[in-house]
Amino acid sequence: MPFVDTSKRHHGFRGVPGWISPALLAVVALGALPWAHAQAPPDAPEQQAWIGEIEEVFIPSDQCKQCHDRHYEEWKGMREQTPDLKTFGRVDGALLHGTALTSPVFKTVLGVWLQTGPTADEQRRCLACHAPAVTVFPQHTDNIIAQVLSERPARRGKKAAKKYRVEGIGCSSCHLIDSVMDNPADYPTFHINPQKAMFGPYADAEDNLVHPSKQADVYRGAQFCASCHFSKVKDVTRAGLSGQILQGTICQDCHMERSTGSSTSKRGSLTRPIGRHWFQGIVIPGIMLSNRNLQAEWFSRVDIDVRRSEQRVDGTVLVRNGSLPHMFPGGDPTLKQFFVMVTVKDADGRVLGSGEERFGLPFEKILRGPIPNPLVTGGTTRKVPFSIRINAGTAPSFVEATLSYALIPEPGRALLEKYLATLEHERDKERAKSILVDYASKRLLTFRTKSLSSAP
Repeated sequence: MPFVDTSKRHHGFRGVPGWISPALLAVVALGALPWAHAQAPPDAPEQQAWIGEIEEVFIPSDQCKQCHDRHYEEWKGMREQTPDLKTFGRVDGALLHGTALTSPVFKTVLGVWLQTGPTADEQRRCLACHAPAVTVFPQHTDNIIAQVLSERPARRGKKAAKKYRVEGIGCSSCHLIDSVMDNPADYPTFHINPQKAMFGPYADAEDNLVHPSKQADVYRGAQFCASCHFSKVKDVTRAGLSGQILQGTICQDCHMERSTGSSTSKRGSLTRPIGRHWFQGIVIPGIMLSNRNLQAEWFSRVDIDVRRSEQRVDGTVLVRNGSLPHMFPGGDPTLKQFFVMVTVKDADGRVLGSGEERFGLPFEKILRGPIPNPLVTGGTTRKVPFSIRINAGTAPSFVEATLSYALIPEPGRALLEKYLATLEHERDKERAKSILVDYASKRLLTFRTKSLSSAP
């Protein structure tokens, strides 16, 4: 079943003034180091000067919580202590940016991708959205990757040892952004201003003795989120979302639940709108069933144009997406896989023939060349041709098309074994295999069945 996708995106890693090299990809996938066994970064303070250098610019979030305790607790997941948040797994209530660098899923996918031999530049691009500090300190990319690979979860009944580690997406990572690039071909498109000022949406922030505050218009635009989640919108340079229904709407309206209060929780205006910092989202498609409006505007649908001959069933699967400029499910712009499967059956439901087309990059091709547009993206119809051979003498009655997805590619056996060989402990290997099986498993999005009685 041939499929040619001519809508590709180039993902150049363009440098910006001086030391900044705004990087790429909000992925759960990342880059490869030459060593086979990751070594833990030394804990001696004199040997961790690189962390102190980063924290001079990217202030640790623990310091922010002294004034912004509400937002800190939301970012940390302390206010929503549900089992899915604690395990950092597939969640349907909140997507914690604070776990972007510590998630065992991220560590596992990073470890697999490392075995494919990415260049140093590809590693920096891949890390950029999980650890924005590499856009300012590209020389510390190897140290950050080594930190991720050395992290080990606490054993049951024990607490993990507290270690001095650099942060991934913290308060400073977002609030040092003062603008985004105008070129939609470069990802991520955020621009970090590594000064003392913290940026936000308000023009009248109160003076304080900790840091100066400045307003940046980008915080009230969809392009702020799209700088990393660039697969989510049609135009990553626009502040608003296109479409009549969503006119005047931005990402933050839905994903940062609004309330009234003070961003410091200590003082200041109690009447301004503030957004929660736990970023509500949906990863499980079954939750869509509870909201008819979201189904109509967001959820993908499939239709079938079909023709039959004596020994073949030919046609096209039409993957239609609603007007919402949004890819579903999940926020990752590069790892996701989609599968269009066509099955021909007789009147008793027996399978007479089938075929499947996969859309998505394998680990070996991630960040090597243009990033393809996802199969499922808002406001588009994608055409997937099929041709199913059936045996003579059979009586095909109907054709079924299913659209499924997986959150990450499935690594080949050789690649998997190569990665597992880098893990020292058997329990770590079993945990990694469990994560890969779970996240590479197919999940059904939608399906369509069409009778062949009326087919030409």
